[in-house]
Amino acid sequence: KIEEIIKGTAEIRQTIPIPKVGTVAGVMVMEGSIARAHQVRLLREGVILWTGKLASLRRFKDNVREVEKGYECGMNLDGFNDIKVGDVLETFVEEETKVI
Repeated sequence: KIEEIIKGTAEIRQTIPIPKVGTVAGVMVMEGSIARAHQVRLLREGVILWTGKLASLRRFKDNVREVEKGYECGMNLDGFNDIKVGDVLETFVEEETKVI
Protein backbone atom coordinates (compact mmCIF):
# COMPACT_ATOMS: atom_id res chain seq x y z
CA LYS A 1 0.00 0.00 0.00
CA ILE A 2 1.38 3.43 -0.95
CA GLU A 3 0.73 6.21 1.55
CA GLU A 4 1.22 9.97 1.05
CA ILE A 5 2.86 11.82 3.92
CA ILE A 6 2.49 15.63 3.89
CA LYS A 7 5.85 17.26 4.62
CA GLY A 8 5.01 20.95 4.34
CA THR A 9 2.76 23.71 3.05
CA ALA A 10 3.58 27.10 1.63
CA GLU A 11 1.51 30.08 0.50
CA ILE A 12 2.33 32.01 -2.66
CA ARG A 13 2.86 35.66 -1.74
CA GLN A 14 4.23 36.96 -5.05
CA THR A 15 4.64 35.84 -8.67
CA ILE A 16 7.65 36.88 -10.71
CA PRO A 17 7.66 36.33 -14.50
CA ILE A 18 11.19 35.59 -15.72
CA PRO A 19 11.97 35.26 -19.44
CA LYS A 20 13.24 31.82 -20.55
CA VAL A 21 12.43 30.37 -17.10
CA GLY A 22 8.71 30.93 -16.60
CA THR A 23 6.88 32.19 -13.54
CA VAL A 24 8.65 31.95 -10.20
CA ALA A 25 6.58 31.83 -7.01
CA GLY A 26 7.73 33.84 -4.00
CA VAL A 27 6.41 31.79 -1.07
CA MET A 28 6.29 31.70 2.72
CA VAL A 29 6.60 28.24 4.28
CA MET A 30 3.64 27.93 6.68
CA GLU A 31 4.09 24.39 8.06
CA GLY A 32 6.80 21.73 8.03
CA SER A 33 9.51 22.09 5.42
CA ILE A 34 9.84 22.27 1.65
CA ALA A 35 12.59 20.16 0.05
CA ARG A 36 13.62 19.92 -3.56
CA ALA A 37 13.25 16.12 -3.43
CA HIS A 38 9.58 16.27 -2.34
CA GLN A 39 6.70 16.06 -4.77
CA VAL A 40 4.49 19.15 -4.94
CA ARG A 41 0.82 19.82 -5.55
CA LEU A 42 -0.74 23.22 -6.24
CA LEU A 43 -4.08 23.95 -4.59
CA ARG A 44 -6.34 26.85 -5.53
CA GLU A 45 -9.42 27.27 -3.31
CA GLY A 46 -9.02 23.68 -2.09
CA VAL A 47 -8.91 22.17 -5.61
CA ILE A 48 -5.78 20.36 -6.84
CA LEU A 49 -4.68 22.01 -10.10
CA TRP A 50 -1.27 20.42 -10.60
CA THR A 51 1.00 17.74 -9.14
CA GLY A 52 4.66 17.37 -10.02
CA LYS A 53 8.20 18.30 -9.05
CA LEU A 54 10.09 21.50 -8.30
CA ALA A 55 12.36 22.79 -11.06
CA SER A 56 14.22 25.00 -8.55
CA LEU A 57 14.20 26.05 -4.90
CA ARG A 58 16.09 29.18 -3.88
CA ARG A 59 16.72 31.40 -0.87
CA PHE A 60 17.90 34.78 -2.04
CA LYS A 61 20.22 33.86 -4.96
CA ASP A 62 21.38 30.49 -3.60
CA ASN A 63 20.02 27.10 -4.63
CA VAL A 64 19.02 25.21 -1.49
CA ARG A 65 17.89 21.67 -0.71
CA GLU A 66 15.34 22.55 1.97
CA VAL A 67 13.52 25.54 3.50
CA GLU A 68 12.01 25.36 7.00
CA LYS A 69 8.78 26.80 8.45
CA GLY A 70 8.77 30.59 8.82
CA TYR A 71 11.20 31.31 5.97
CA GLU A 72 10.58 32.75 2.52
CA CYS A 73 11.91 31.24 -0.69
CA GLY A 74 11.45 31.18 -4.45
CA MET A 75 10.15 28.15 -6.31
CA ASN A 76 9.82 27.28 -9.96
CA LEU A 77 7.35 24.48 -10.71
CA ASP A 78 8.51 22.05 -13.38
CA GLY A 79 6.43 22.71 -16.51
CA PHE A 80 3.65 24.74 -14.84
CA ASN A 81 3.34 28.53 -14.84
CA ASP A 82 -0.34 29.24 -14.05
CA ILE A 83 0.26 30.33 -10.46
CA LYS A 84 -1.52 33.13 -8.59
CA VAL A 85 -1.02 34.96 -5.31
CA GLY A 86 -2.90 33.09 -2.58
CA ASP A 87 -2.41 29.60 -4.06
CA VAL A 88 -1.15 26.95 -1.64
CA LEU A 89 1.70 24.55 -2.37
CA GLU A 90 1.72 21.26 -0.51
CA THR A 91 4.77 18.98 -0.50
CA PHE A 92 4.58 15.27 0.13
CA VAL A 93 6.43 12.00 -0.16
CA GLU A 94 5.01 8.60 -1.06
CA GLU A 95 6.00 5.75 1.21
CA GLU A 96 5.21 2.12 0.76
CA THR A 97 3.69 0.44 3.81
CA LYS A 98 2.99 -3.24 4.32
CA VAL A 99 -0.57 -4.29 5.00
CA ILE A 100 -0.69 -6.99 7.68
